[in-house]
Amino acid sequence: MTITKEMGIMEVVNQYPQTVQVFRNFGMGCLGCAAAHFETIEQGAAAHGMDIPALMEALNAAVAE
Repeated sequence: MTITKEMGIMEVVNQYPQTVQVFRNFGMGCLGCAAAHFETIEQGAAAHGMDIPALMEALNAAVAE
């Protein structure tokens, strides 16, 4: 399965715990905040000014390992 930017942050973290470190490496350390429970990856990454394509590549690489 490919992780997409439309997926929910916590949906991905719950299904693929190995992605937590990727989110943290990109500066999204607030996975426990309320917004993480309803935001998509794209929304959360945009709010933090992240490079969304690079984040998606790293997330998918983490689950492919």
